[in-house]
Amino acid sequence: MGSLTIDDIRRALARPLPGVAAQVRLTPPHRIEQLYQAPPANARSAGVLIVLYSVEGALHLPLTRRTDDVEKHKGQISLPGGAQEDGESLLDTALRETREEIGVSIEPKAVLGALSPVYVPPSGFLITPYVAALPHRPVFAPWAGEVAEIIEAPLALLFDATVVRREIRTIRGMEVEVPYFQIGPHKVWGATAMVLSEFAAAISS
Repeated sequence: MGSLTIDDIRRALARPLPGVAAQVRLTPPHRIEQLYQAPPANARSAGVLIVLYSVEGALHLPLTRRTDDVEKHKGQISLPGGAQEDGESLLDTALRETREEIGVSIEPKAVLGALSPVYVPPSGFLITPYVAALPHRPVFAPWAGEVAEIIEAPLALLFDATVVRREIRTIRGMEVEVPYFQIGPHKVWGATAMVLSEFAAAISS
């Protein structure tokens, strides 16, 4: 993958998104059929944010490792984000949650675009992802109540086929195949992997 600029990414996100065709690459097989169905009417809305910034000339993005004290998705690797509150747009939600979870304030003008929503059956959330860019590496101040660790991942890893792997896990009593990104010692799977899969496809097309 050649060197991407922020303007390249902005233009890519303005084009039609790959959607399910890209999400499916990192979707467990038992969930693929659900991707082609409308989310339930009672799905809870949430917003998440991919934050891009440069480190020594290479674009990076922060992921969070959730604590074992949170109600949902304990210990999993996530993008900063959370549930929509009354009176908020989903973009407002993504920006607020990013500020609360990792201590980074981002202005709406820094947002480059949005990706396709992803429904998460275990938690009942319909997640809308946004992408923003900062001119420099931010100073992180993670919220200890939810964030155990911030993982700064090079964007280039999303285009490395060797980091996409699969394993068999027992989930709710059933053995299932789970695809994931291996980011250093961390396994990025589930909705976060699906979002990142579409993001990579969108900006590489």
